[in-house]
Amino acid sequence: MTRSRRLLTLVTAAAAALATSVGLAPAASAAVDPILASPYIYQWSGNTNTSAIMSATGVKAFTLAFVLSDGGCNPKWDGTRSLTGSDATLINNIRAAGGDVIPSFGGWSGTKLGTKCTSASALAGAYQKVISQYNLKAIDLDIENTDEFENNTVQDRILGAVKIVKANNPGLRVVITIPTETTGPSATGKRLINQSKALGANVDAWSVMPFDFSNGGDMAAMTKSAVDGLKNHLKSTFGWTDDVAYRHSGLSSMNGKTDVAAETVTVANFNSIRGYAASHHLARFTFWAANRDHGNCGGSSSTCSGISQADWAFTKIVAGYTG
Repeated sequence: MTRSRRLLTLVTAAAAALATSVGLAPAASAAVDPILASPYIYQWSGNTNTSAIMSATGVKAFTLAFVLSDGGCNPKWDGTRSLTGSDATLINNIRAAGGDVIPSFGGWSGTKLGTKCTSASALAGAYQKVISQYNLKAIDLDIENTDEFENNTVQDRILGAVKIVKANNPGLRVVITIPTETTGPSATGKRLINQSKALGANVDAWSVMPFDFSNGGDMAAMTKSAVDGLKNHLKSTFGWTDDVAYRHSGLSSMNGKTDVAAETVTVANFNSIRGYAASHHLARFTFWAANRDHGNCGGSSSTCSGISQADWAFTKIVAGYTG
């Protein structure tokens, strides 16, 4: 499977009324942290009965992929689905079951808002439509591929938009998810982090994707090395202690066979990674994706991990993460 990865005011009475008008449940209580332990899930390929997943695993939050451009500076799910359609129903169902969500903007493929919105303020406006529509506590910006991640102008535009939506939505938290090397962020990733400080973007959590970077081997060890590298760069950039830098770090793994044929993240690997995450109190521990959290079902695909595992094994591990 090739991963398709992966303006004003806080929530006003008008935004709340809009949410009600499309049948959305209110945001979940503060006890549910949508950033901390929220596996990715997508609507385009099965297993979107989130109530059943929550009941089977105990997981309380999901990262919903992906919000994209409809061809202009306007957000739609996968670039085609209305904010008030089936995805709104999905959010409603998760919240009705006592959970919450963090929508993810971007990913590997599709047309990105970062490239189609021509200014930071316009991009912030696009983010705000989604924030207001769903009364959000957090958003994930999945920045990868050449269109956003490797374009300095777009990087800065995204960070400028983050600064605006953070100012206009007190309490909103922002995750930025980026590719990584085994030793930590690449030069491109380091630039993004450095610019976040220079521009005052105040990103709450930086999350690396520690997969698709090796020829196989111990994926638990390489994941830990990648996150340590992220922590070290955050520490040197912001002048934080190790503890503070770890608490602004996170990871988004991939269950089972990754996009690289030789790479496999086993259930044992993922348990080891959770132990590491807990020991450092990482801000985010997740994986791509709950839809494929099934084993003994053939090769790696959008609905199968490609390994021998129990159903929901990875989701249960995430559900047990408390930071």
